Amino acid sequence: MTKTITKIDLDEQQLIAKKTRVAAYCRVSTSSAEQLISLDAQRAHYEQYIRSNPEWEFVGVYYDEGISGTKKKDRFGLLNLIRDSEIGKIDLILTKSISRFSRSTTDCLDMVRKLMNLGVRVLFEKENIDTGSMESELMLSILSSLAEDESHSISQNIRWSVQKKFQDGTYQTSVPAYGYRNKDGKMVLIPEQAEVIKRIFEDSVNGKSTCQIAKELNTENTPTQRGGKWHSTTVNSIIRNETYTGDALFQKTYTDDNFNRHSNTGEKNMYIVENHHEAIVSKEIFELANRELERRAAEKGHEAGNDSYGNRYSFSGKIYCKECGSKLKRMKHAMPEPGIILWSCKGHLADKTACSLKAIKDEELKTAFITMLNKLRFAKDQILYPLLKSLQGFDSQENLIRIDEITERLEKNLEQQQTLAGLVSDGIIEPALMTKLRNELLQEQTKLEKQKAELSESMVGNRSQIDELKKLISYLTSSNTLEEFSDDLFDTFGEKIIAISRSEVEFELKCGLKLKEGL
Repeated sequence: MTKTITKIDLDEQQLIAKKTRVAAYCRVSTSSAEQLISLDAQRAHYEQYIRSNPEWEFVGVYYDEGISGTKKKDRFGLLNLIRDSEIGKIDLILTKSISRFSRSTTDCLDMVRKLMNLGVRVLFEKENIDTGSMESELMLSILSSLAEDESHSISQNIRWSVQKKFQDGTYQTSVPAYGYRNKDGKMVLIPEQAEVIKRIFEDSVNGKSTCQIAKELNTENTPTQRGGKWHSTTVNSIIRNETYTGDALFQKTYTDDNFNRHSNTGEKNMYIVENHHEAIVSKEIFELANRELERRAAEKGHEAGNDSYGNRYSFSGKIYCKECGSKLKRMKHAMPEPGIILWSCKGHLADKTACSLKAIKDEELKTAFITMLNKLRFAKDQILYPLLKSLQGFDSQENLIRIDEITERLEKNLEQQQTLAGLVSDGIIEPALMTKLRNELLQEQTKLEKQKAELSESMVGNRSQIDELKKLISYLTSSNTLEEFSDDLFDTFGEKIIAISRSEVEFELKCGLKLKEGL
């Protein structure tokens, strides 16, 4: 009898153990530079963590920035995660905690049930819950409810503490108004800024508009609180701020139960503390300046000479003379070429001996900018991509992971502070003991924040440049040879122009590139 052997061909891939396809989800609630660096750190941590497991296949890190955990409909990163789970790309999802996933019990349970029906597990690291091994939803339901309540309890504890400080006049704003700084728990004057405040009130009383005041401050290069430009709205808000009379008005805004901030128009109590700090102007001057604002508003409805007037041309305020440092002013040529637009050096106009640069033609500047962009378009592989790679190199994985670790420790520190506030409000511990423990936590918080700031500081600027450079590369890659100048084009990519001579300028782009071009 002859034996028959049947050969069965197996797909080679079936002989290899299937890896678990793993994704991660992370979220930060604000879009500040610090929070975005923290988000990068979380993403770096998860990518390294997933790739280091030989049984896992890295799918990606899904994230939302500047989004509250209470508002699911706006969380596009989370929605994309659910969508990719539905089409079978994911087996396991990692996330730090239930509160990062969702603060709403209903949303959290709905999403988990949906994912479990799709065969997708969710691992909540902080609570050590793996939905794949759960026999019941009870524990998840309890913890999810706690996550939802956490937003309210944290808010209530903070409100209790803040309200008490409002009432006894000891509340201290984290960012005092221009003219003041915090020192030893009190608001103290910054002398040079206080002089600017006095001048603003005096100018207003003497009939100058907020636009005129802002323009003069900018002309004199008077620094603002954040190093930017003075605007009529900034001057207006200073004149209307009772802080400068030495009084403090607390709870001008409030947060509702859905975590939305509103102006307080009578919904909540306000607290005024007279002689809270040293005044910069008298109450009489304050009232006179505000009456002048109201008079102008009644006459005109709004300020006619607003900030957009001085910046209606894309080059306005952005061209500087290399020789004397002055800005160039837009002018129409009368002779010998009537109607020709020129940019003339203010330094030369004021004193012909101070600077040799007379003027450059507007049309030549525009042509030079388009020429420079076209050169970049053809040389992007040699210039732009290497620059992008270089900038991205600063965002080292090691630093990002270290930032993530510090952020975790800061979150635990904050939780402990909030717990203390709750214990005091419930009368469980004495205020004196709470003060001692809170001071210890604050010392640790200061140390951790300093470490995090040092790591983040070098990365924030690079992040902005990276974003601008990516935008420029994307535009040049998708566009044909540029033939016409547009204001939008310069506003999008141009930062400023240095007029080297009447035949050469240097364009500084928002991505940090500085390129010379002939006129």
